[in-house]
Amino acid sequence: MKTPPVRRQWTASFFAALLLSVCGFSGCLSRPSLNKQTFTFGAPAISATNVAAGSRVLGIRNLQIAAPFEGRPLVYRTGDFSYVRDPYAGFLESPADELIGPVRASLRNNGDFGAVVETGSALKANTLVEISVSQLFGDFRQPGHPAAVLAMRLVFFDAPNGIPGKVFFQQEYSRTIPLRAPTAAALMTGWNQALGEILAQLASDLQNSPEAAEFRPIHSTPEGTQK
Repeated sequence: MKTPPVRRQWTASFFAALLLSVCGFSGCLSRPSLNKQTFTFGAPAISATNVAAGSRVLGIRNLQIAAPFEGRPLVYRTGDFSYVRDPYAGFLESPADELIGPVRASLRNNGDFGAVVETGSALKANTLVEISVSQLFGDFRQPGHPAAVLAMRLVFFDAPNGIPGKVFFQQEYSRTIPLRAPTAAALMTGWNQALGEILAQLASDLQNSPEAAEFRPIHSTPEGTQK
C-alpha cells in the first residue's frame, strides 16, 4: 500500500527539522554524509612500570552512566540547560559496555593489582570498584570552541569476602578536551584522550594515596631490589 502524499510530506519535514536542529544547536556540527556512524573507545596506552604487581584481585562491581548520556546516540550540549542526541552518530554498544573494557585493561596493566577479573571468573575478587560517569557529551555551546567532556567517579572497596566493606580510595576526575573540528569523529578522539588522561591520573593517585597505602604493591627499582 502506498504512503499517502500528505503523510510522506509530513515525515520528510519532520526529519529535515530534526537535522537542522542538530546542526544549528551544535554550532553546525559537520559530517561528510548522512550515513550513520558508529564509534568505540580505544584501548588505553600501556606504559612500562617498575612496580611489582600487588596481590589484590580487583573486580569492577558496576559501571553506570548518568541517565542523559547512557544511550547509544552521541549527546551534544547546546546551551546551559539544553542537549540534543545525534540520530546519525552513536556508540557501537552502550557507552557503559564501551567504557568497561578500556578501564579494566588500564587497571590490569598499571601495576596496582595482581589481577583484574571479569564477571564469572573463577578467580575471586577481594577488592571492588564502583564507577559512575556523570558527564559524557560534546560541548558545542560556544561556536568555534567545541570540546569533549568526560567526568567519572571511582570508589574502591576492600572486599575480603566479595562484599564491599571499607572504602580505601575514592576520587572524581573530569577532563574537557578542545576539539580540532566540530565532528562526531573529532569528539570521539577527544573522549579517548580524556579517558587516557583520567586513567593515567588514577594510576598515579593509587600509587601515592595515603589511604590506599596498605593496598599498594611494593615498589621495585629497575635492578629488582625492593624499597
